[in-house]
Amino acid sequence: MRGTPSHLCTIVAAVSLAFAAPVAAQDSGGASDVEIREWEVPYPNSRPRDPYVGPDDRVWFVGQRTSYVAAFDPETEEFTYYALEEGTGPHNLIVDDDGTIWYAGNRARHIGKLDAATGEIEKIMMPDEAARDPHTLVFSGDDHIWFTVQGANKVGRLTRSTGDVTLLDVPTGRARPYGIVVDPEGRPWIAQLGTNRLGTVDPETMEYEEVVLPREGARPRRLQRTSDGAIWYGDYAEGYLGRYDPATGDVDEWRTPGAAQSGPYAMAVDDQDRIWFVETRQDPNRFVGFDPETEEFFFSRAIDSGAIRHMFYHEPTRSIWFGTDANTLGRLSVP
Repeated sequence: MRGTPSHLCTIVAAVSLAFAAPVAAQDSGGASDVEIREWEVPYPNSRPRDPYVGPDDRVWFVGQRTSYVAAFDPETEEFTYYALEEGTGPHNLIVDDDGTIWYAGNRARHIGKLDAATGEIEKIMMPDEAARDPHTLVFSGDDHIWFTVQGANKVGRLTRSTGDVTLLDVPTGRARPYGIVVDPEGRPWIAQLGTNRLGTVDPETMEYEEVVLPREGARPRRLQRTSDGAIWYGDYAEGYLGRYDPATGDVDEWRTPGAAQSGPYAMAVDDQDRIWFVETRQDPNRFVGFDPETEEFFFSRAIDSGAIRHMFYHEPTRSIWFGTDANTLGRLSVP
């Protein structure tokens, strides 16, 4: 394993901005069929989070506070527990096609590789001690996993077959790289929570670029990508849903129903390219659905379960899975 120095950076300015007035979101247009169900996680006060549906249809997630990986079978409603070392503080996981679980050891400077059949764990340590907090992982469609390192202000790429790790410095100081998605060409897109910028890396040259969003106060936290190539973000600070078009550089934004008291956090996109997110500054939290085709917020429903930090859309069952700070695992069935 070895790191590389930071690469040259290009600042890319977004060129246009369109605003839409906030729309009062409500159950409509079939959204009344949405079902939200939650299960109490049997590991108390553990902050279950960042679920991911594996090839066996089990829902895998981490317990950030009490350091475990767990699986939930929706058919039997049974949980399976895998203990991690105390102090690991897992933040996120993803599941390979062969069932291998990869998790971010957020408080222990490593990415873990868990064999669910044996319980064996391989730790891949960060090659730079400064990269102390691997944050969010995402597959790139080839042999790589891209990930953010929020506190260290870095973005990394792990080669699964070799365990090699490459780390890149984010050019803007205290940018807090957070949410991340990868497009079909293997290019990662990064939400920089500490700035009004998105980041991206050319996977061939490893050049890091930044996209400056038009509003200085914007603070993107999570990202999603729709089938037209657009990158969607939730502005956690000022309450907007935004769309960046990499082909044109255009930015469009819509004021969320909760406006400045919205705090959009977890996001998902369904098979109809509709955007789902959670307003976490609302009390209680509120699920919101947005249709890019009509530019309308078509769904809103309160959920009294504490913050929802990340979500996963499972297309075969048309379900959005989430974990909550109230120690539950939840499922929203998409209409």
